[in-house]
Amino acid sequence: MAGEQYSGVRESRPGRINDLGTTGKEAENNFKKGCLKIADRSFAQGLQCQQINSMSALMSLEDSVFISHSPQGCVGCSIMAVDMYRVGQAHRGIKNIRNPKIIVTNIDQKSVVFGGEQKLRDSVKKAIERYNPELIFIYASCASGIIGDDIDAISADLQKETNSVIVPIHCEGFKSKICASGFDAAFLAINKHILKYEKLPKEKGLVNLFAPTTISYADQTEMERMLSLIDVKVNYIPFYSSLDKIKTIPQAEASTSICKVFADEFMKTLWEDYEIPYSHTVMPIGIHNTDKWYRGIAKVLGKEKEVEEIIAKEHERIEPLVEKLKARLHGKRVFICGGTGRSFAAAALIDDFGMELVGLETPTYDEDAQVDIEYLNEIHEDFILDIANMQPFEQVNLLKKLKPDAFIGVPQWAAKLGIPTTHVLDGKRPTMGYDGLLFLGNKIADQLENPGFNIKLSQHVKLPYKDSWYEEDAFKYIVGGE
Repeated sequence: MAGEQYSGVRESRPGRINDLGTTGKEAENNFKKGCLKIADRSFAQGLQCQQINSMSALMSLEDSVFISHSPQGCVGCSIMAVDMYRVGQAHRGIKNIRNPKIIVTNIDQKSVVFGGEQKLRDSVKKAIERYNPELIFIYASCASGIIGDDIDAISADLQKETNSVIVPIHCEGFKSKICASGFDAAFLAINKHILKYEKLPKEKGLVNLFAPTTISYADQTEMERMLSLIDVKVNYIPFYSSLDKIKTIPQAEASTSICKVFADEFMKTLWEDYEIPYSHTVMPIGIHNTDKWYRGIAKVLGKEKEVEEIIAKEHERIEPLVEKLKARLHGKRVFICGGTGRSFAAAALIDDFGMELVGLETPTYDEDAQVDIEYLNEIHEDFILDIANMQPFEQVNLLKKLKPDAFIGVPQWAAKLGIPTTHVLDGKRPTMGYDGLLFLGNKIADQLENPGFNIKLSQHVKLPYKDSWYEEDAFKYIVGGE
């Protein structure tokens, strides 16, 4: 089944919005009427770019070198992926903790004028000489894209001189304001340069489970436990994966993803190119979403009856414990900020504990988000919806006005306001599946009952905004979209 070739830029799909300030009910109604239009910001406080998502998606692959054809600053944000890689090794029992092998070509002013292709050639040769890896990933950047360095031609030329597989990835940051496009760029490159559209015999019971770097080892084992109960063998990729596991992708009987926006486009590509059916539902955080995720992959595999029996047993096990958590959390007002899949999943999770959603910040709104919003509008009263790629100035404005009891998400800004915070992008602790639900609920309750650190932090840290900003409309700098 061939479809229109996807460009790797998420804005190329109709109906994707990444600048919006509204309420949950208004977003749902306007999307149904086709009234949500692409807007912009007359002022923006930084964006997460797609290059860093392309890098972090593959950062833990075994025997790999990662070459960023960029100025040095472009790899600054990779520290989070490096941290997750190191922590993941420790959790997997590895004693000698390693860093990923990252090389930066260091494009400078001279390179911009005369070109940086020689720097890239030298870096690839150095990677081969120093590490002789199985995989070499070359990441384009804004700078290399603007000056027009041909990373494809260089890769093809140098491929003749080495047994290492060289994979150029077109993740120039300016190509897309939707940072998840970086995941797509990485997977499209893998399909072209590693899988090469070659169909392989299917392996019965093998399922591709796509996972980003922010999934903890505890979450991996929980997902693998759940899938093993329906006799599934998991090909866990690309986090802590290898070239051999990547090459096994076309042999899978089905695919699913832990993160809703991590491999959604790639799973469509696998269906079109290799006829691998897939389940694309939700991120398995909370009872409702874990059930939905579990049922989704079971349906693809024809194991609906088996999974219903397992779900019933899991509910019997965890529901009494959830009731105890509800007694600690009921009625608390929550603001949530996270990636598109994780934020919507966390908003469904808090209903398990009887908590109230007052605000939700997430990078993108599209058809998938509409499905989630329709469900959230059923279980929560009207809440503020901020579609923003970062933009902390909007977030703190909303937090000042809404005064939530708790904040779930990336916590830095909320913590400085003295609000009890719980990190939902936590690659170090469980958050997913039936067991992750209980851990996350207890963590939220503990933060609410012990807010002393954040309170003291707020007394000694001043945010970089004038008091007058908090009186303004949080969405005053969103323009267009009418």
